[in-house]
Amino acid sequence: MGHIAAAIDSIRDITAGQTRESFANNLVMRLAVERLLEMISEASRHIPTDLKAKETGINWRRLADLGNWLRHAYHRTDAGLLWIMVEDDLLPLKAFVDQLARELKL
Repeated sequence: MGHIAAAIDSIRDITAGQTRESFANNLVMRLAVERLLEMISEASRHIPTDLKAKETGINWRRLADLGNWLRHAYHRTDAGLLWIMVEDDLLPLKAFVDQLARELKL
């Protein structure tokens, strides 16, 4: 879970002060965020199902599928959809993994 939190922090640092348009127009930034999202996706697959069940606000299936999309359909990646994920989905996930780490004393 530490990998997820670290990757989210990195994405937040990379995208700080950016707009949807500046993100879409910066290939290097997009590729970095894609890779970090891929890492988050893979790490999320290793969170036990019973722990995931505690957080129903996170679409775990979509998060797992994201990694497959980024690996296999990379040529069709939509910068707008990635931006929405950065803006809307990462903070709840970060709060969840931080809380879980506290509970499990990781």
